[in-house]
Amino acid sequence: PMTTYRVCCFLRRFRPASNEPSEAIGDVFEAYAGADGGGSALGEEALRRFLREVQGEAGDDDVEAAAREVLAFAAEHRLLKKGGGLTVEGFHRWLCSDANAALHPRRGVHHDMGLPLSHYFIYTGHNSYLTGNQLSSGCSEAPIAKALRDGVRVIELDLWPNAAKDDVEVLHGRTWTSPVDLMKCLETVKEHAFVSSPYPVILTLEDHLTPHLQAKVAKMVKETFGDLLHLSESEAMPVFPSPEDLRGKIIISTKPPKEYLETKSSKEEAQNGSAEEESVWGDEIPDNKVYDVTAVNPMCRFQRRTQSGMWKRMKRWRRRYNRGLTGSIKVSSQSASPGESTTWIRISRLIPRKCLG
Repeated sequence: PMTTYRVCCFLRRFRPASNEPSEAIGDVFEAYAGADGGGSALGEEALRRFLREVQGEAGDDDVEAAAREVLAFAAEHRLLKKGGGLTVEGFHRWLCSDANAALHPRRGVHHDMGLPLSHYFIYTGHNSYLTGNQLSSGCSEAPIAKALRDGVRVIELDLWPNAAKDDVEVLHGRTWTSPVDLMKCLETVKEHAFVSSPYPVILTLEDHLTPHLQAKVAKMVKETFGDLLHLSESEAMPVFPSPEDLRGKIIISTKPPKEYLETKSSKEEAQNGSAEEESVWGDEIPDNKVYDVTAVNPMCRFQRRTQSGMWKRMKRWRRRYNRGLTGSIKVSSQSASPGESTTWIRISRLIPRKCLG
């Protein structure tokens, strides 16, 4: 069936998405419900058999616990038949819900958590402060608390100056979203960070602040989180710490200040400049060493000079390009007019010797 909705003075028609279970789910339901004699409902015994044979629940205790969770989910959403048993709609909704997650919370943490942090998938939030859409909704600390309780480990905050440029607000910049106070967000992170998991929380700060406000935020973060804040002992680590090493810690992730990057870049360029130049151009060649004739550029420049002027030019060229350059020089004599000795000089494109192998 088609349905409609109004946009200004127009009516738009569309076909709603179907909530019907797929054919594969229907076949599985019929196989277990039919074997139990119900046909239209999945009884408790058939549900236990499904959990054991299909879902892989091993022990009897695990099967019973899983069956109780399924029936509780169905009862909460009114998906049980009057005579008992799970309807096909309830079976479908339970299979596709968070209650049937592949990594069920009941199992707990069962992986090795001693590897570097970069070896793990991390449950990440985006614009964690928004209560609705990214254009016109409000900003609040409530979505942050909910995300942390649901197990999210990365919270993102967009930091912008307020209208007076003397304080910091959290909002989706250049939109109509209403701001929320940064301190409220930080206190919410501290309160709910480790409710659902003891492993680290990464607080990503998208920084649009002036240096003065950056310093203010740094002070707020230190005072709010205190010992919970993870402080690295060095600027560059060979590997990240493990989640086990970072239990109960909050990590701040943001770009370094622009001034820091510029200072660091200029220092590195000063240190590496001379070494890079030597590696490209090679050692200086003494005057008595003959040049290699290897690279000939077909697009040559021809210049007409007198005999004496030609040798002066070659001498200047040799002094100027005496640092590991390779080129070819071809000299041929022609007489332009009686009594005048002239020479045509072809100088190829010069390239670093090491680039030629």
